[in-house]
Amino acid sequence: MKVSGGTYQEIEGIRCYAPALALDCVDYPSSGFDVTAEVEARSFWCRTRNRVLTQVFRRFTDRTATLDVLEVGCGIGGVVAALRQFPNLRLTGSEIYLQGLRYARAKMPDVDFIQLDATDIPFQSAFDVVGAFDVLEHIPDDGKAMSEIARALRPSGLFIVTVPQYPWLWSRLDELVNHKRRYRKVELLDKLDRAGFEVIYLTSFIALLLPVMVASRILDRFQPQSADAASDFASRVAPPDLVNAACDWVMRLEEHLLKWGVTLPVGGSLLAVARPRQTPR
Repeated sequence: MKVSGGTYQEIEGIRCYAPALALDCVDYPSSGFDVTAEVEARSFWCRTRNRVLTQVFRRFTDRTATLDVLEVGCGIGGVVAALRQFPNLRLTGSEIYLQGLRYARAKMPDVDFIQLDATDIPFQSAFDVVGAFDVLEHIPDDGKAMSEIARALRPSGLFIVTVPQYPWLWSRLDELVNHKRRYRKVELLDKLDRAGFEVIYLTSFIALLLPVMVASRILDRFQPQSADAASDFASRVAPPDLVNAACDWVMRLEEHLLKWGVTLPVGGSLLAVARPRQTPR
C-alpha cells in the first residue's frame, strides 16, 4: 500500500517530496551509501542493530494488527529488509538522498520507497510506527524532525529511535559521516519531551564493547588520515574478519540481556521507544 502525502515530483520513478534536496548529499556523504552497501551484510554493528530493533518490534508492537510503518532515513534499506520478517507490517522507507534509495529499491522493488525531508514530512496521522535509526544526529534541526514525526504518527502510534551516545566519544568517523552531534541521555529525553513524546522504554546498547570503543577512539587520534574519505570511512566501519566475528559474538550476549528486559545504563548508542503524549502539558 502506498501512503499518500502532499505534492511530489517523480525522479527515477521515486516519489520525491523534497526534490531540491534529493541529489545534494549535504548531511551524509554520497560515498557513505556505497561503502555501506559493500560492508553492511558482514558488519557486526549493522547486524546487531537490526537484531535489537526486531526484538523491539516484537516487544512493543501488536503483531496481530496490520501496521503502517515509516522509516525516516532508511539509507540503503538495511533495517527495512530486517523488518520484512513481520508480515503484518506495511513498510515505507524514506530517505532524503536518492543515492541511498537507488540501493534500497534495487534490493526490494516491492517496497514503497520515497524521498522526503525529515523536517518537513508530508503526512499527518498516517503511521502506526515511525523509526529513525541513527538519523537524527545528521539533521541540524533534530527537534523539528521529532515534531514532524509526532505529527505523522497516529495518536496511538510509536516512535522508535536510535542515536549515537556520548559527545566525548566524538571521533573521525563522526566527522566523515557528517554527524552534527552525539547525544547525552538527558538531551535525547528533553528533545523527545519538547516534541510531544512520552518515553516508555530507554536503554543504552553497545555496552559490552564500550571499552573497545574508547580504546579505538584514543588510538584513532594517532592514525594518519587518508585523503580519500571513502577509504577512510571504510577502514573504520569494516574491521578485520576475526575482530568483526569476535565483536558479533560479544554483541549476541548483550542482545540476550536486552531480550530478557535488562536496560543497560551505558553504551555507545541509545535506543528509545516513545509515544505521542495524550494529555497536553
